Amino acid sequence: MKTYADRSREELLEELKLVQERYDELKSRGLSLNMARGKPGTDQLDMNRPMMDLLRSDSDYVSDGIDVRNYGNLEGIPACRRLFAELLGVRPENIFVGGSASLQLMYDTISKVYLFGRGKGAAPWAKLEKVRWLCPAPGYDRHFTISEAFGMEMIPIPLNSEGPDMELVEELVRNPAVKGMWCVPKFSNPDGIVYSEKTIRRIAAMETAADDFLLMWDNAYCVHEFAAEYRPFPDILSLCAEYGHADRVFEFASTSKITFPGAGISCFACSEENMAWMKKLLNAQIISYDKVNQLRHVRYLRDREGVLTLMKRHAEILRPKFACVLDALDREIAPLGIARWEKPVGGYFVSVNCMPGTAMETWRLCKEAGLTMTKAGATYPYGRDPQDSNLRVAPSLPPVEQLEQAMEIFCTSLKLAALKKLTAE
Repeated sequence: MKTYADRSREELLEELKLVQERYDELKSRGLSLNMARGKPGTDQLDMNRPMMDLLRSDSDYVSDGIDVRNYGNLEGIPACRRLFAELLGVRPENIFVGGSASLQLMYDTISKVYLFGRGKGAAPWAKLEKVRWLCPAPGYDRHFTISEAFGMEMIPIPLNSEGPDMELVEELVRNPAVKGMWCVPKFSNPDGIVYSEKTIRRIAAMETAADDFLLMWDNAYCVHEFAAEYRPFPDILSLCAEYGHADRVFEFASTSKITFPGAGISCFACSEENMAWMKKLLNAQIISYDKVNQLRHVRYLRDREGVLTLMKRHAEILRPKFACVLDALDREIAPLGIARWEKPVGGYFVSVNCMPGTAMETWRLCKEAGLTMTKAGATYPYGRDPQDSNLRVAPSLPPVEQLEQAMEIFCTSLKLAALKKLTAE
């Protein structure tokens, strides 16, 4: 099969006619399919239903001598801090346990630096003329939403197979107005990139002009392999401390894609000095997060081995869904030479880079044919993809039979957008 680039204009016009007819037929079906966000499927949620029945008698609510139904323990119950510490490879005293969303903890961390400043003599960021922020892209749209909400000037950083472009990062952090960086270091959203140890060490070791530089380390997919064995990951807290930057980093994680996204638990991990700073500020805000839910998770997950065993069951559900997406792309798109994509072994997304100038049109065509996807451009700061190329595919929610229909719409829309552009030139 010829690639589109190798075809004559007459051949392209004939292909456009055939693909348009196929698209019109798919659109006439009136389908309503969703690949917009990385939501666990119903079968994954049902799998965790037994967790809800664990706490039945009064004695069940006691952990380490603490009645979890009562006030206290701002930083979370000790058993839950131990569980997250084991997952992240840190000490329990480095862990603060929050509510169902790590995103809330991320927003809260940024907001406190804006209001109160961080470190001795550091000015609150709200009083600064400009706060610049490094954003590896394509990246997680909700990170960018937080940055935009606080009026940061976001600077896109290209990603390669080992993580962010560190030459560029190390150059930019020489500017004292550059105050921090987002990172999803394992199975990045959406590319599925795993930062190399070399890159992680460079991030931990780099000298920054801003003394209050803040590394937001969102380790959302720390145990989320679906097509590979579990891979332990370097402890960013220890590495930052090793290079003399112990207070640089806040690390975040949650059980959103382990148990229930709407009723899970989250945490941040940080240095002792950062912990004391955050606890002082949080003490004015909250007595504690839901300790009953914390204990429920501890009883259900038990320890790291318990979590990894559960994640293998998740992998059995996710693996055929990702295979469905990748097989369709390999079969329908690869021979045409109009897109490239990563083949992740963990995380929740497939990142597809279309022919430049066609992502928004592909997204629009999908929407009109009944397929909801994350909007083109969302994976870049301000929603502006400079190449109009990247689309994020989220295979986890639909069952495989719906995914097959969704991918037919997606591939047909992608072809149609490419053909329209090629024949218009």
